[in-house]
Amino acid sequence: MHSWIPWTLFNVFVLLMLVIDLRVFHRHAHEITIKEAVAWSAVWIGLALLFNVGLYFWLGPQPALEFLTGYLIEKSLSVDNLFVFLLIFSYFKVDVRYQHKVLYWGILGALVLRALFIATGVTLIGTFHWIIYLFGGFLIITGIRMSYDDEKQIHPEKNPVLKLLRRVMPISPSYVEGRFFIKENGRLLATPLFVVLIVVETTDLVFAVDSIPAILAITLDPFIVFTSNVFAILGLRALFFALAGAMKIFRYLNYGLSAILVFIGAKMLVSGFFEIPVGVALGVVGAILILSVLASILKGGSSS
Repeated sequence: MHSWIPWTLFNVFVLLMLVIDLRVFHRHAHEITIKEAVAWSAVWIGLALLFNVGLYFWLGPQPALEFLTGYLIEKSLSVDNLFVFLLIFSYFKVDVRYQHKVLYWGILGALVLRALFIATGVTLIGTFHWIIYLFGGFLIITGIRMSYDDEKQIHPEKNPVLKLLRRVMPISPSYVEGRFFIKENGRLLATPLFVVLIVVETTDLVFAVDSIPAILAITLDPFIVFTSNVFAILGLRALFFALAGAMKIFRYLNYGLSAILVFIGAKMLVSGFFEIPVGVALGVVGAILILSVLASILKGGSSS
C-alpha cells in the first residue's frame, strides 16, 4: 500500500530518537526520577498523537482511527509487561542506574523481532484467511487465562534461551558497572546484566505473541500495525519508571486487559460474518481501560 519512502523516513526518525535518547539524555547511567519519566512519557505520547494527526491528513480518517486503536491496544497490553519487568529487575537485583540501559537495548531488539512478527502475521492472514480464526481463539483463551493470573512469577531457570547462553558462554559471578561483557584472563564473559537483557528480550517476545494478533484484528496494513506498535514500545521505558512505584494500585487492570483480549479475539472470530467498525472497537477498548483504572483507584481509596 505504501512506497518505501514513508517506511524509510519513519525508521530514520525512530533511529534518530533512539540515538538522542541514549547519547544525549541518558549518556551517563543514573537513577531515573519520576519527574523525568513522566516528561519522557509525555514526549512519546505526544509524538504518537502528532503522527496520528499526520496520518489523518495523509491517508484519511480510517487509517488514523486504525492507528489510534492499535496504539491504545498495544499501549494497554504493554502495561502488563511492566509488572514482569519489575519482577525481573527485582529477581536479579539490578541497580536502578542500569535498568534504563537494559530496557533500551531490550526494546531495540523488540522492534526488530516485532517487525518480523508483523510481516509474518500479515502474510499468513493474507494468504490463509482462516488463520484469523485461530488468532481469535488464541486471544480469547489468553484473555481468560490472564484473568486468573493474579500472581505473576518469573522462572529464569526455565528460559530456554538463557539455558543455551549459559552453555555457550561463561558468565561472570557479579555485575561490572553497566557492562554487558567483560574480558577476564583473555576470555570473553557475559555479565549478569546481559543475562537480564536476554530474559527481558525473550519475555517481550512472549508478549508479542499476544499483542500482534490483537492489532491485526484492527487492520492488516503493515505500516499502520508497525508504526502503532513502535510508538507504544518506544514509550515503554519511560512508562516503566513513571509507574514503577504505583503499579500495585492498578489491581483491576489485569481484568481489563483480559477483557480487551477476549473482545478482540471475538472480533476476529465474527469477522467473516459481521465486521465490527474500528470506531466501535476503539470505544470498547477505551471504556474497558477507563473502568478498570477507575475501579482500581476507587478500591485503593476505600481500602486505605
